[in-house]
Amino acid sequence: MARRSVSIFNRLLANPPSPFTSLSRSITYMPRPGDGAPRTVTLIPGDGIGPLVTGAVEQVMEAMHAPVHFERYEVLGNMRKVPEEVIESVKRNKVCLKGGLATPVGGGVSSLNMQLRKELDIFASLVNCINVPGLVTRHENVDIVVIRENTEGEYSGLEHEVVPGVVESLKVITKFCSERIARYAFEYAYLNNRKKVTAVHKANIMKLADGLFLESCRDVAKHYSGITYNEIIVDNCCMQLVAKPEQFDVMVTPNLYGNLIANTAAGIAGGTGVMPGGNVGAEHAIFEQGASAGNVGNDKMVEQKKANPVALLLSSAMMLRHLRFPTFADRLETAVKQVIKEGKYRTKDLGGDCTTQEVVDAVIAALE
Repeated sequence: MARRSVSIFNRLLANPPSPFTSLSRSITYMPRPGDGAPRTVTLIPGDGIGPLVTGAVEQVMEAMHAPVHFERYEVLGNMRKVPEEVIESVKRNKVCLKGGLATPVGGGVSSLNMQLRKELDIFASLVNCINVPGLVTRHENVDIVVIRENTEGEYSGLEHEVVPGVVESLKVITKFCSERIARYAFEYAYLNNRKKVTAVHKANIMKLADGLFLESCRDVAKHYSGITYNEIIVDNCCMQLVAKPEQFDVMVTPNLYGNLIANTAAGIAGGTGVMPGGNVGAEHAIFEQGASAGNVGNDKMVEQKKANPVALLLSSAMMLRHLRFPTFADRLETAVKQVIKEGKYRTKDLGGDCTTQEVVDAVIAALE
């Protein structure tokens, strides 16, 4: 027995086991019973390129055998209001995936996007503007999360003509909504190991409205001592974004500023066609292209079927994580980024000339 033990010991010395052998199949996610049950998601293809890019998501989800079932509704931006059955669907399913909805400029119907956000109290918009490997940009190390208040500010829609030729537009800022979005921004930073939250404002001019927003952010910041908090005036913020975007981490903003900053940061990091985003409230969430610029496209792009599906595919990965399907989210995100990095299949906005379908086929191939 002793000789046998020595023989085994000698073999182990000659061929020592790898220290990583036990890590070859690590447990990444421990689900609760029932977490694997398929989830129904409300789908709104929307206007312009919306049906193309949402169709891309449907194809990829089917190829992945993702536990998601889509409940489709046709909603167009020129409708007077969001149909009641669509609102009921989102309330029932809790989650929605949406293409772009066109909003008439300077007249016509009110924004259906705003109707959805107000009706469902989806108060936080989140856009992750990050450099994507393989895309050459002017700046490196950009990883900015723009968190924007979604329900009030200049987007309140309170406008009227005082006398002919004089229009008054009201900007509404409340302590409740300001504290709520600040708390969400700090919670996001804390849960995602982010180090800094920057509040964007114009309190040097709008002393009461933006002053209240800043006061709310400062009150919330006191409860997160491990996170650095600072403030920046919105015009200086835009200049700093263009000059040195890597200085920013999480940014929390009122409604209008957040829209401008998210689109600017997206353009700096690689373009609106690759930036994911979502909108969330206490009960419901809507996922869509992160930056609003170009989310409807144009007639030529629709006709040639050359819309970039990457932003909505990455937003769908965010949706899968929200639904507690992290492995599917990781697979999807990895496949999309692999296709971008390889550089063979890209749409025109990324320097290629591929159709939406060619990009989708490449992503599906990468999944396999």
